[in-house]
Amino acid sequence: MKPASLAVNDTIAAIATPAGRGGVSIVRVSGPDTIRIAAGLMGRVPRPRVASLRTFTDAAGEILDSGLALVFRAPHSFTGEDVLELHTHGGPVVCSLVLKRACELGARLARPGEFSERAYLNGKLDLAQAEAVADLIDSASEQAARAAMRSLSGEFSTRVQVLVELLIALRMYVEAAIDFPDEELDFLSDGKVAQRLNDIRAGFDVLSTAAQQGSVLREGLTVVIAGRPNAGKSSLLNQLAGHEAAIVTEIPGTTRDLLREHINLDGLPLHVIDTAGLRDSTDRVEQEGVRRAREVMDSADRVLLVVDDTMGFSAEDARSLEQLPSKLPVTLVYNKIDLSGRPAGIHQEQGRDLVALSAKTGEGLDLLREHLKKVAGYQAVGEDTFLARRRHLQALGKTRAHLDLAQTHLQQRAGELLAEELRLAQQCLGEITGVFSSEDLLTRIFSSFCIGK
Repeated sequence: MKPASLAVNDTIAAIATPAGRGGVSIVRVSGPDTIRIAAGLMGRVPRPRVASLRTFTDAAGEILDSGLALVFRAPHSFTGEDVLELHTHGGPVVCSLVLKRACELGARLARPGEFSERAYLNGKLDLAQAEAVADLIDSASEQAARAAMRSLSGEFSTRVQVLVELLIALRMYVEAAIDFPDEELDFLSDGKVAQRLNDIRAGFDVLSTAAQQGSVLREGLTVVIAGRPNAGKSSLLNQLAGHEAAIVTEIPGTTRDLLREHINLDGLPLHVIDTAGLRDSTDRVEQEGVRRAREVMDSADRVLLVVDDTMGFSAEDARSLEQLPSKLPVTLVYNKIDLSGRPAGIHQEQGRDLVALSAKTGEGLDLLREHLKKVAGYQAVGEDTFLARRRHLQALGKTRAHLDLAQTHLQQRAGELLAEELRLAQQCLGEITGVFSSEDLLTRIFSSFCIGK
């Protein structure tokens, strides 16, 4: 349930547009004192939902600016409260003066994400939809933006709610039957409960797969390029990025620090990090580069270990491989096939994926790109794709565990334990949309939003 302690009765204000100069900036106000503040700023309050040209004045009646003003009366607004939007000229000083005047009239500065938080608390959005607002703003590709819009429109929440309703119906059936102990054996063995539970599990699997895909679309894949000096790591980064992101020379140890590139790979956000060559060195700068390279691998999703194919897989390469984090997936990239004569290709070698390519000519790069999409679990974005966060995946993981236990208890004919696992599964799904949520969870979620949203 939504925490009662987050109920609000004050008025907030913020600049809802990015910092800097532009044609227009927007000051947003929401709360019970909104109309009084509007009157103090403009004298005459516009009719609801009608854009009106108004003059904004300070306490002495001096003109601060003029622009469009919009009033939305509760509950017909984004937050569900009275809302005022003032469209000022886009200079940072002008909109700051208007914001300062709104605060003098009784508003306070909004916290990050507080407008969306109020929309959630007032029932205008559920929690998954509120998160989709931030995801839409942060979208790094057209595919991610479209998926975020589907989440914002409620598609993800609707699919979750369908499963919640099925769980509720099954719980009602099980718990009602438990009230008649003489009937329990028949109720657990008549096949109805098993069939309904199987239907729920099948629907859950479809939702979980879609959420995993949505999480990949939102989070992307973090890939670290590693290997010994002069294996062609920086050339590979430049090929993936499509521009000269890194300096490439024949001098070993050219890259001393981490180089980061964010790449859109057919809609998949790819976060690529080029690192210093892995080798023992007496150079303090190079030593620090190697230390940072090993540190960044701890948070990576995959390492591309680049091998100079003209020299083969050396003892130094083997040592680098052994020193990687044990659970970190590795793809071996045999580079410089334009010199070694090896054909471009991808196959398995000693249980690891191996891609042969030339970072200089680009031969085999498409194979690597397809490989990265495959290991990320990325597929072409369809009309049923929605964005999902790690929090959603964690809630789905807990739901799966409870459904598995429910299946076990059904087989053991333990009716009370079955009913309890169904209840817990319902509660975990409810965490996604915010039906069951803690104040701490909401604080973490909305604090990551931008101010004014």
